[in-house]
Amino acid sequence: MTASVKNEQKQGPVVVERVSSIDFFRGLTMFLLIGESTRLYSCLLNFDNGSVHFMATQLSHHEWHGLHFWDLIQPFFMFIVGVAIPFSVHNRKKRGDSDGKLLKHAVKRSLILLALGLIVYNIASDRIVFRLQNVLAQLSVTYIVAFLIQRKNFSFQVAFTVVILLLTDLAYRLFPVEGFNHPWEAFHNLGTWVNMKIEGSEQTSIWASLNAIPTIAHTVWGVLCGKLLISKKSTAQKIKIMIMAGVACLAAGYFLDLSGITPIIKKIATSSFVFVSGGWSILALCFSYCLIDVKKGFEKGAKIFIAVGMNCIFIYMVFECGGANFLSDVFMPIFSSLLFWIGELTSKILIGISVWAVLWYVCYWMFKKKIFIKI
Repeated sequence: MTASVKNEQKQGPVVVERVSSIDFFRGLTMFLLIGESTRLYSCLLNFDNGSVHFMATQLSHHEWHGLHFWDLIQPFFMFIVGVAIPFSVHNRKKRGDSDGKLLKHAVKRSLILLALGLIVYNIASDRIVFRLQNVLAQLSVTYIVAFLIQRKNFSFQVAFTVVILLLTDLAYRLFPVEGFNHPWEAFHNLGTWVNMKIEGSEQTSIWASLNAIPTIAHTVWGVLCGKLLISKKSTAQKIKIMIMAGVACLAAGYFLDLSGITPIIKKIATSSFVFVSGGWSILALCFSYCLIDVKKGFEKGAKIFIAVGMNCIFIYMVFECGGANFLSDVFMPIFSSLLFWIGELTSKILIGISVWAVLWYVCYWMFKKKIFIKI
């Protein structure tokens, strides 16, 4: 991981106009993840107010079969990484990078993502753990695959992702090992069996490392949207295509779920879940594009989130490796002294908001100083 300061004289002229909505979408996603790391959302679940409780429920993962808003956050992030790939490749090639150099960079980046993802699991573990369940570990797989096929045509990339989803779906249905041949039952499916084999343990997570395979679709679909945004099509055409693609994915996913063919289950990334979350990702990008790059006028407000998006991997590692917990411990004595007046729940909420604010300000300070941590 290297620190770099954005400098046009060193990097050369910008070849492709930056699409601010990409940074906004990525930053908003990471901003919400920072909030989750402060445990603020879990505190809101204890509110008696129905509206607040509903919002807090949507900011937590669905227990199994179903979908909450929070189940879309990881797909959003993996999708937006794919959107950025065509821009990065185009500008690097214009600066003179060869295909070999681009591939070397992509492989290096994938390995770093895998290493960072594993660090998150092993930093507080008493033994070495190999899992592909957090966003960075899964992204190490989806990113390199998406990069390798990003020069293929639209039909190939769509067919590739559909085949992956179909094969994964069939693998869950047809897996013959007794006790793990119940495809849509928690802890009794192929995903759990794979977890046990690669972790060397019979006690494993309900989340499947195998999810790194079907979620390749998220990053590949992001590449296709990135190619669309970089194309010479009119703004209206781009918006129309994204809306049609998003609605088509939603229709496919919800049809599979409501018809009883394949349930929407985020924790094992079923095909219906990938279609639905992919559809919402495309529509969210379309909304961001319309709001930031087309309508304009929201540039100042967008910087609140863009600042986070410019250093998303850095801040993710900070709060996942104990930064949020450390700050909570710092603020704890301050608000604990006020418990008599504000109550325990309010105290915890204020601690969460304070931690969130500090982590955001770290990103904003780096953004203002033009310090960007890249891999």
